Amino acid sequence: MIKVENLVKKYGNNYAVKDISFTVGDREIVGFLGPNGAGKSTTMNILTGYLSSTDGYVEIDGHDILEDSDAAKRSVGYLPEIPPLYMDMTVKEYLNFVYDLKRCKLNREKHIMEIINVVKIEDVYNRLISNLSRGYRQRVGIAQALVGNPKVIILDEPTIGLDPKQIVEVRNLIRTLGRDHSVILSTHILSEVQAVCDRLVIINKGKIVADKPTDEITASFTGSSRLEAKICGNSKEILSAIRGMQGVAKAEALAGHEIDSTTFIIESSPGVDIRKPLFAMLASRNWPLIGLTSLGMNLEDVFISLTNDPTKSPTKAISRK
Repeated sequence: MIKVENLVKKYGNNYAVKDISFTVGDREIVGFLGPNGAGKSTTMNILTGYLSSTDGYVEIDGHDILEDSDAAKRSVGYLPEIPPLYMDMTVKEYLNFVYDLKRCKLNREKHIMEIINVVKIEDVYNRLISNLSRGYRQRVGIAQALVGNPKVIILDEPTIGLDPKQIVEVRNLIRTLGRDHSVILSTHILSEVQAVCDRLVIINKGKIVADKPTDEITASFTGSSRLEAKICGNSKEILSAIRGMQGVAKAEALAGHEIDSTTFIIESSPGVDIRKPLFAMLASRNWPLIGLTSLGMNLEDVFISLTNDPTKSPTKAISRK
């Protein structure tokens, strides 16, 4: 659906984007992450046709963004960080204005009704936008991006400034959009990315430093797994037995707060899943396992590591397979 190859954007001698390539599949939700100044906004502006590239190739739904820009732009709906709303219009007036602006050919009334049902703004359809809450304004901004039924939706910080209830509502809306559209979501809220995105693309200093499915990126970054196990029995004997297991790289006992159990941190060798052998060993010695939690690096740790010192994490190790 989206194909980016060797994209470059220069301002004088400075690179905003330096030779990046990635794709977004049909009905895939991709999180596009990076620190301030990394090149996210520049890339999104190129994808939407608002900014030309210095070099490289961008294709949207089979249309070259430079050679066939009108068709490519019709395939994209865009919600910038500040929604492009007219406060003196009602929601109805605004969506009809956007319909005309985009030269939409779909049945006007049916199409707009479908959009307001999807984003759940029926209750405010005839109200002035200036009188709406921040959450409803975000929904109206998403609604304008859906006019024309574009195959690609690009959302830049769609939940910024919202309260927790509104954030959950917008997350659910993004999941709904992903059933029929390809979605690029740019945000600094990493929990939001983990909740809705199928894949992550992380950019730093104009270069892609990670491109991986969301549920694989932390494991591929660390190369090993860490477990927190709460076990009943003699802590010294248990620790000695765990350290003697094949595939255990490191193990330590934490100070206990319960009389009959101890918490252990166990790190396995790269590529080794130690959980089943651990359970079997403990059961054979009658040491009850009463808690087991994965302690792999979270997304925030990975993001900070990649954007602080990308040389420690070469792209090859965390690229999409």
